Amino acid sequence: MNRKNNVRQLMNNHCTPVEAERIVLASLAPLPAEDCPLAQAHGRVLCAPLKADRDLPPFDRVTMDGYALRTADLADGRRTFRVTGLQAAGMVPHTLKDAGACIEIMTGASLPAGADCVVPCEDVSREDAIITLAATARLAPGANLHHHGSDAAAGTILVPAGTRLTGREIAVAASVGTAVVSVAMRPSVAVLATGDELVEVDYALLAPHQIRKSNDYALRAALLSSGLVSRAERFHSRDLPHEIENTLHRVIAGFDIVILTGGVSKGKFDHIPAALAKLGVVKKIHGVAQRPGKPFWFGVTPRHTPVFALPGNPVSAYTCLHRYVFPALAHMAGATPASPDYVALATAVKFSSPLAWLLPVVLATSPDGRRTAAPSPSNTSGDFGGLVGTDGFVELQPGPATFPAGTAAKFWHWS
Repeated sequence: MNRKNNVRQLMNNHCTPVEAERIVLASLAPLPAEDCPLAQAHGRVLCAPLKADRDLPPFDRVTMDGYALRTADLADGRRTFRVTGLQAAGMVPHTLKDAGACIEIMTGASLPAGADCVVPCEDVSREDAIITLAATARLAPGANLHHHGSDAAAGTILVPAGTRLTGREIAVAASVGTAVVSVAMRPSVAVLATGDELVEVDYALLAPHQIRKSNDYALRAALLSSGLVSRAERFHSRDLPHEIENTLHRVIAGFDIVILTGGVSKGKFDHIPAALAKLGVVKKIHGVAQRPGKPFWFGVTPRHTPVFALPGNPVSAYTCLHRYVFPALAHMAGATPASPDYVALATAVKFSSPLAWLLPVVLATSPDGRRTAAPSPSNTSGDFGGLVGTDGFVELQPGPATFPAGTAAKFWHWS
């Protein structure tokens, strides 16, 4: 009976991961837009759509090296044509004036006025200025042409707002003459690790009870790799309330987003929740029914600065960063929400708990195209090395004691 009461109390006091994500996203203010030179826009989130500035293609574009001619000249059985000119891509189009004439033409060129098709080089034989069509050559109006306006009419939206810009969208922007794009500002992030046990990586006199800093390095690296932030700086505070408050006051004033790791649970030295409350940060979440990462805390300052307080255990912190912080950054930038990603468990998983399990996995694709996820749990929530070689994690909901192989689960990628 006591266990059932504890489970019921846990579920009443802690939101689910889905509820936590909803609360986080609903609490965020959108980032302002800024202009960005196209050459620097890769990875940015588009704020204004990219539109065709003219019909695309803007002319009847030739798609094969060959000869431009009139199909009407074939009506009387003509199979030979006189070459009267040469036209390459980028040249002002010629005009086909005489019956029985043709113009040698290259891929990408604009169709000469008066012509309505192109016969490929391999379908003709040539002697001096005369070509002869092969007996197998079959031509119709529009053959081997990319017609004017067939891709998009002027004013058509080619890339909607909310798109994360890759090389494909950059190419579109360049093709429509957009030298400067409107994108979401990238926020600055402070990463604050707390704990008396933490020392710098190069600390020479490491005692057995001390731990080298790793969470702040890991979180900063992941944030910068995402391309969603402008900068991320590391800070550290000992487990002293006044020191934590002073550092928090400084980073909240100086950064757009604050991420903390450690000191967020309910122990005597977990001073973060009290310090945040003292500084006026409004608590939205403290505790999510998940493992790892149950102590996750989230709040917003009076100036709408988001504050994410992640657990101190490395696997918990890294998992919460990907489960909550990255979706928040994308949402603030106005990015179009990504479609949920699902994978099938490669093997059965035994799990009976009132908590959702964020389980590291290794992806594989079978010859028949199925993508599966092999469970690869870390030894403990402090085992950062256990994440090496994994691709991300699946989110298994509380419920059955066994999830059989083939069970579909939502997948979150480390990258």
